[in-house]
Amino acid sequence: MHEATLRNRLGQWLEPSRRSDVPPFMVMDVMAAAARIEAAGGHVIHMEVGQPSASAPKTAIAAAHAALESGRIDYTSALGIPSLRERIARHYRDAYGCTVSPERIVVTTGSSGGFILAFLSMFEPGDRVAVTVPGYPPYRHILTALGCEPVLIETTNETRHALTGEALLAAHRKAPLKGVLVGSPANPTGTMMSREALSGLISAAEDAGIRFISDEIYHGLDYAFPAVTAAALSEHALVINSFSKYFCMTGWRVGWMVVPEILVRPIERLQQNLSISVPSLSQIAAEAAFDGAAEMEAIKHGYQENRRILIEGLPKAGLSKFLPADGAFYLYADVSDFTSDSFEFAKQMLEQAHVAATPGVDFDPVHGRSFIRFSYARSAEEMREAVDRIAHWLK
Repeated sequence: MHEATLRNRLGQWLEPSRRSDVPPFMVMDVMAAAARIEAAGGHVIHMEVGQPSASAPKTAIAAAHAALESGRIDYTSALGIPSLRERIARHYRDAYGCTVSPERIVVTTGSSGGFILAFLSMFEPGDRVAVTVPGYPPYRHILTALGCEPVLIETTNETRHALTGEALLAAHRKAPLKGVLVGSPANPTGTMMSREALSGLISAAEDAGIRFISDEIYHGLDYAFPAVTAAALSEHALVINSFSKYFCMTGWRVGWMVVPEILVRPIERLQQNLSISVPSLSQIAAEAAFDGAAEMEAIKHGYQENRRILIEGLPKAGLSKFLPADGAFYLYADVSDFTSDSFEFAKQMLEQAHVAATPGVDFDPVHGRSFIRFSYARSAEEMREAVDRIAHWLK
């Protein structure tokens, strides 16, 4: 009796916080289910996770090997290794014709670390921050865990699933917004914003006193037209990027931000306390990754071929409706002809066809029931096989 009472008391003392009660990132659950099938001997085609099948650039791996041979992997400045920050600033000159001071560059633990630092430095608990749906789930989940209120703004076919200044200001009039976050190329849709559209949105936000965050993690993976950085349009915008996607360095967990000058020191203090610094080995590899651009461009051409295979093949399999895949490596397909439950659709497709994809409800709690996200970051052979499996399964 005494032990049972003690267990109950311990359970109450250790009860999880309300802020930890965020939904799971569903794609990770799909990965776990696929792993169980593979453990039982099945062959799964992985189209669920946004992870390149290619390795990091050879230049990055060589630099990491050389650093390990030196025998010391130490702390770095909380803002990042100075030479890496300078190299990132040079990237903005080379890629966008945009001058960014290295002092405004902050190296982060992937883009995920960048979101946490950005939200903590820009918003107070209770602040309302607009995000689009469909959209990357951790945007709203991290905001919720930090005590902010994510405000979901639905995008439509009419705007090619890009947020407009009019839609942002309409939400702002209903109840004041403190910030807005957009991604281009976007996850899960792969759609992109033109320079005019992005510039207009930033102007609308800043005129209304709404702080602007641009997620540019899929820059470099643009097919319809060149991606535009918010850093070229406003010194007040905060830009988040990463080496995970274009440079194929997901597990290295290294990214960066371009931040307004006034936020550099606050973010530095937060980084000092939250993580001290980003792993130095990853930073060394990241700096060298810029010298592997030719290798990365070849991989990008592979994504373009995969995109073609799906755009041409999925309609023949029965999935003929999907959003424009301007960039990234995703195709967001409408499956409403087959189901009103994308979670169950994805589950059955995995179990019966051994094709893993992510249900749209992960990205849009309301309309996502009719959509599935396919990642085409794997090989062309796998994409062809996936189309064949899906076609056979849907018959």
